[in-house]
Amino acid sequence: MKHRKLGALDVGAIGLGCMGMSEFYGKGDDAESIAVIHRALELGVTLLDTSDMYGPHTNEILVGKAIKDRRDRVVLATKFGIQRGPNPQDRGINGKPEYVRGACDASLQRLGVDHIDLYYQHRVDASTPIEDTIGAMADLVKAGKVRYLGMSEAGPDTLRRAYKVHPINALQTEYSLWTRDPEDGILAVCRELGIGFVAYSPLGRGFLTGQIKKFDDLAPDDFRRHNPRFQGANFAKNLQLVARVTELATQKGCTPGQLALAWVTAQGDDIVPIPGTKRLRYLEENLGAERVALTKQDLATIEELAPKGSTAGPRYPEAAMGSLNR
Repeated sequence: MKHRKLGALDVGAIGLGCMGMSEFYGKGDDAESIAVIHRALELGVTLLDTSDMYGPHTNEILVGKAIKDRRDRVVLATKFGIQRGPNPQDRGINGKPEYVRGACDASLQRLGVDHIDLYYQHRVDASTPIEDTIGAMADLVKAGKVRYLGMSEAGPDTLRRAYKVHPINALQTEYSLWTRDPEDGILAVCRELGIGFVAYSPLGRGFLTGQIKKFDDLAPDDFRRHNPRFQGANFAKNLQLVARVTELATQKGCTPGQLALAWVTAQGDDIVPIPGTKRLRYLEENLGAERVALTKQDLATIEELAPKGSTAGPRYPEAAMGSLNR
């Protein structure tokens, strides 16, 4: 696999999001998930992405088991900041310095490692000055517990304020053919400051693969059932977008998912997508996107078929939208 510079980090051009192995997308299988991680590393993936809130906590334990005997081949990224309550739907955001320190120590223990390569603030805490949160994260770097700092879903002004406290190596935000918010100033600030960009959900939470044909294709416990883009008239309209992407993918001799991933990587050498999967066959399909070369004409055609703003529905339920691009 080709490599890219993600801020100061050298990583494979496509990473692996591990969230769905433990939660959100229906029942997983730990043995197969570990096999997926091992195969990803064999194929040149280096960036593995997890969070303390996935599971909660169990995804970090799973990733830790998978990399125990191959830590030196992994750029390990995890996150803190979203606190889960007894009810899985209960969420809080915490960026207080004392919480940052405790969360990091807990993640290190679950992962079974002595340092985290890239430590993200998962969501910005509006009740805590960003300078305080980043200051605590910077202390973790000084202590050798963390190598580089990241943020997720931070807005341009917050990024600038954070960067004044300590260099930010990467920003992780949703980016795909159906979520193009980062083009509204965020990517520009990242490039101005030399911050790498990690695109999560580059396959539109699986929708852009063309595998989801109807609402009932989603498992009863799949969180996408609560996502506005997967509901009612929005679902029907978004299927039309996928049909257009599929048609072009057929012409290019690739799958719709590969075309969608190739589009993300074509938006800049500083962008690393982290498609998530818990299945070996989808992992290999996703990584095959690296072989898809998009010409200027292809990119223009995609822009015509799936222009910015053509997706129906917000990307999260209303309660979660306030924590995005904050």
